[in-house]
Amino acid sequence: MKRLRVLVVAGALALGTAGAGTAQAAPAPSGAASGCPAGEVFATDNTAVITDPADPRLKTRLVRFDREVRGIVHANGARTGRSTLLDGVFWSGDLKQTTYERSRQFEVNRVNRDGLHHIAGVIAKEYHQESVLTFRCLPRTSPETDAVEIRASGVSATRLHDALVADPHARDELGGGSVTLDGQLILIAPLADLSLARNFTAKLGVDWSKAEVRYGDEEFVS
Repeated sequence: MKRLRVLVVAGALALGTAGAGTAQAAPAPSGAASGCPAGEVFATDNTAVITDPADPRLKTRLVRFDREVRGIVHANGARTGRSTLLDGVFWSGDLKQTTYERSRQFEVNRVNRDGLHHIAGVIAKEYHQESVLTFRCLPRTSPETDAVEIRASGVSATRLHDALVADPHARDELGGGSVTLDGQLILIAPLADLSLARNFTAKLGVDWSKAEVRYGDEEFVS
């Protein structure tokens, strides 16, 4: 996955629990029921630059990739939860246009920070990726917290594309995003860009009071 801020599915954590605060967005239940795994990995096996949204490569369901990544996770002592198929829309500063990518988000359990980093590094090397994005949920006050992950529903890849094209500042700072097949997205952004992320989701038609937010640590592993 390119070294970009990524919109993907996520959940929220309640203030003062293992799932942190919500920046005035809707909280999720605390504890395991919040759906917050020990870690998340966002990755693809694609190495091509795809600029046509009708490219047939964007229809792949990455079934084999799903199976292989689960094998990598298990071989390194962790366990996988859900795997979610994503449609990504990104802005290329070099090409001066949007690019597209089909990828997957993997929930990873029974893993610590170093283990998650190692797994992402193996995936990056195996599939010749510039980098693989990871996210760990942490309390908002944790010294390791440096990012937010925002979930919202009712967004299509087309709407995401149009919003990126219309907002040069957001596309340069946030890079792009991914949408699940049922129309949910998440923005992983630095804490310093929380206001920008909130404004960008508003342009996508998101009601911030219904959005869900996690705090945590993001890393691009190469």
